[in-house]
Amino acid sequence: MLKTLACCVICLMTAFCPNAAFARDDSQLWLTAAGTVELGDGWRLSQEVIARISDTRSGLYEIESNSLLGYRIAPRLTLWAGYTHDPNYDAGRFAVMEHRAREQVSFDNVRIGRLRANFRLRGEQRWREGMNGTGWRLRPFARLALPFHADGTTGVAISHESFVNLNRTAFQTIHGMDRMRNTIAVYTPLTKNANIELGYLNQHSFAAGGGNDHAATASLNFAFR
Repeated sequence: MLKTLACCVICLMTAFCPNAAFARDDSQLWLTAAGTVELGDGWRLSQEVIARISDTRSGLYEIESNSLLGYRIAPRLTLWAGYTHDPNYDAGRFAVMEHRAREQVSFDNVRIGRLRANFRLRGEQRWREGMNGTGWRLRPFARLALPFHADGTTGVAISHESFVNLNRTAFQTIHGMDRMRNTIAVYTPLTKNANIELGYLNQHSFAAGGGNDHAATASLNFAFR
């Protein structure tokens, strides 16, 4: 099963990035802290902060803060809505502020034998200060996790996310497939309420002059009931 999972992520990265050797490459580091709190009566609150650091951009280039309120309408189905505060930086100096409204539906913890699957469809409306227009896009996401032992809490996970732009603006210049992210990571619990994931992410851009970001990823995740 582990060999099959590894083959899947390799196939994803090679099939969708056929011109990787000829594109711009960038080495990056993505650091994430995220937490989910059960509020009762089906309500959930989620907060996530991601710092992204780039080699070619000479340091910090983005701090993305995502706040979401969710309502579980079925045991595995949750509707979410919230706001993203997304300042962008140039070599660590503030460059532009982006704001997003975010809506999503998630289908979580689907078991297929030992595999655990999560699916999500996210919609976003984007605004950038000092620029005209609202950027609309969809972000379908799928993740497969495989514990090393049956019913274990340590394992390996792969995921894929596509970014599909529904219109063009001054800052959202492509209509259609804009980018995609493929990841592989190892996860393990730290405490009853926290786990850590360490892995690799490939982000491929379809824009003219785009390329591939190769990011080492570290994520600390909290869950409280």
